[in-house]
Amino acid sequence: MSSTPSSSVVEARKALAHRLVVLRKDAGITAHELSTRCGWHPAKTSRIQSGKQAPSEADIRVWSAACDASDQTSDLISAARAVESMYTEWREMERNGLRAAQESVARLYERTNLFRVYASRVMPGMVQTREYTAAVLRSIQRERVVVDDVDDAVDARMERQHTLFSGRQRFGLLIEEYALRAAVCDRETMAGQLGHLIAVSARPFVSLGIIPTGCDRLHLPVEDFYMFDEDEVAVELTSGYLRITQPHEIAQYTRTFANLATMAVRGAEARALITAAIAALG
Repeated sequence: MSSTPSSSVVEARKALAHRLVVLRKDAGITAHELSTRCGWHPAKTSRIQSGKQAPSEADIRVWSAACDASDQTSDLISAARAVESMYTEWREMERNGLRAAQESVARLYERTNLFRVYASRVMPGMVQTREYTAAVLRSIQRERVVVDDVDDAVDARMERQHTLFSGRQRFGLLIEEYALRAAVCDRETMAGQLGHLIAVSARPFVSLGIIPTGCDRLHLPVEDFYMFDEDEVAVELTSGYLRITQPHEIAQYTRTFANLATMAVRGAEARALITAAIAALG
């Protein structure tokens, strides 16, 4: 799996492009004639039809009108917006601050029954303490966000946790041992976070697995990801936030999660690794 927009985005763009090609063919016109009617260079038509260029909403309106199919404009625009929503750069998602980014996924979290999370760098958001969340979000804000609403963003995440841990939903968490020792906050905050992780792991609806640093690697680490039932996967990339909705690609993440789970230790062994990380803090 790569750290760039996945095949889900590529396939969705191609599917939209195919619909536009069908629209043109149903109208009985050539690509060159459509370009003339739209008033743009034939190369643009070629790029849109191949899926290499995403059509703007204005492009779709002109294209539909050129094919005498304005009645399909709204549906095509809705499809284009769905494609655009699959991958969002952090600078776009966080342009109004970090709270908005937290609230944007609230409904998705509320309707999910089974969460599966793989975390290799930091603790999964749903098991973070307030202090740990504040440290992580403050680091993000300093690095790439102009608006400073860290306190509000922390409140939003903590509010979401209250709903998540009502007992209605189930959690499968796989955490790399590295994340237990990553210096993303001060020692006191980290000790509190690790203690909280032990407490959370004792809940009946939480399954926690820790992947030891020195284990035999049958499967390589991948990007951190969150699975929401079998409906969607969210991947946190360096450049942005990726939403995966293609069933066959979700199935790949399901298999990856299962493969990584075979390397994890649980129960007393997992708690021993967490306790060792606490002890290492001095």
